[in-house]
Amino acid sequence: MKKAIVTLLLAVLVASCDDFGDINQDPNNPSEAQTALLLTGAERSISDVIGAVTGTLYVQYFSETQYTEASRYETINFNFNSWYYNPLQNLQTIKELNRNQPAEVLSGGSNANQIAVANILQVYFYHFMTDRWGMIPFEEALGGGENLGPAYSDQQTIYTSMLDTLEAAAGNISTSEAAVSGDIIFDGDMTRWQQFANSLRLRIAMRAADEAPEMAKTHAEAAISAGLLEADAMYPYMANANNDNPWYERFQTRTDYAISEFMADEMKAIDDLRLTEYALPAPAAENDEPGTQLEEIVGMPYGIENAGSIDNSQISFPGSAIGAGGPGVGEQDAPLPIITTAELNFLKAEVAARGWNAGGTAAEFYAMGIEQSWKQWGVYGDGSDFTTYMAQPEVAYDPTNWEQSIGYQKWIALFPLGYEGWAEWRKLDYPELTPAPAAMNSSGEIPLRHGYPTSESQLNQENYEAAVSAQGEDALDTKLWWDVD
Repeated sequence: MKKAIVTLLLAVLVASCDDFGDINQDPNNPSEAQTALLLTGAERSISDVIGAVTGTLYVQYFSETQYTEASRYETINFNFNSWYYNPLQNLQTIKELNRNQPAEVLSGGSNANQIAVANILQVYFYHFMTDRWGMIPFEEALGGGENLGPAYSDQQTIYTSMLDTLEAAAGNISTSEAAVSGDIIFDGDMTRWQQFANSLRLRIAMRAADEAPEMAKTHAEAAISAGLLEADAMYPYMANANNDNPWYERFQTRTDYAISEFMADEMKAIDDLRLTEYALPAPAAENDEPGTQLEEIVGMPYGIENAGSIDNSQISFPGSAIGAGGPGVGEQDAPLPIITTAELNFLKAEVAARGWNAGGTAAEFYAMGIEQSWKQWGVYGDGSDFTTYMAQPEVAYDPTNWEQSIGYQKWIALFPLGYEGWAEWRKLDYPELTPAPAAMNSSGEIPLRHGYPTSESQLNQENYEAAVSAQGEDALDTKLWWDVD
């Protein structure tokens, strides 16, 4: 009997040991590659593009209320290293795993769809980067320890590659195969990923339209024909501290940014109701009279040295529609736009204005761009205010100066996408912005690019110097390849 009991206990013990394997597996550090997690991590970096501050100051969406050095162009050198080792490297790993271990990563979607989405997102980040710094490590980037000193690629090479990559990626997506997992932007909708690729292709093509018109025409017309986004692409923030709207976060304990005086005055002059969503009434200007909401918005002077002398009650802070609004007012999960149908209509308007095939006239797409922007911000109503707005001579499309018409209205509609607004202002040269009166940079002009990280001149000296020699001085005033005016 004793032998039988001992034998039974040993058998139970041995059988129980089979369960110990799970205890030694850390679910937070999986031994197998989880491409879905890499995709989510890369997509979260989109927030750092669309929610960034610096660009909003350059194009005077906002003014600083306390410390005004950023809006006075004090900073010359900006670091691009985190973009390489975070989202770009995550996406590169997705591509490498799908090519080298295709059967082991199918939980993240079909190999073709994962590679296509990774390529599309890499283009998104590279485009953002090259339009800030100009020449950047591109063809030799992401080599890891095998290449610690990558050469810089010129913008024409980068733009050509980006456009070709988007064309190929959209064609390689299969809506009949397994969708990508971990996708917080389109929730695995592969049709929308195709449309997003085409929309980015149109955006990038038109950025290069002045310097490379034939390339731009070919890609722009093809992108439109292939099909653009039919609804705004928005970043989905959440009501928790780890994933909340960056403007909401900034306004929890501080009030550093107000709507700029230039933007407020320009939009009030043409009774643009979008301003009522862009900004809150200045407390000192609020009243209970009907129809006075626009008049209650008061902009903050831009780029002045002694901004702290202006009391917060005298100015308007950003509206809760973008997540801001001051402590206790903002929306923690307010989404921010990545690319909108309003922007796409303005891009098509520019295509048509240049005499290329956009499927309609410049005036039609121009009007649709403004209409979509009004609907995006919830001020369209029954359309009567919009009709009155469009009838104003200052708003009506001017085919003899389409750059001004499109540039001005696109500047309004791109709010609060500061970096995209900055790029379009540099290309179209509208609206006519006055630099900060207390500018701290040597020229006193609005920056045209960002200086390279200071580490590059030390750790990648030969390639850094080659880039500066080819592009121009590593300064804020050096024009980029596509900025021809």
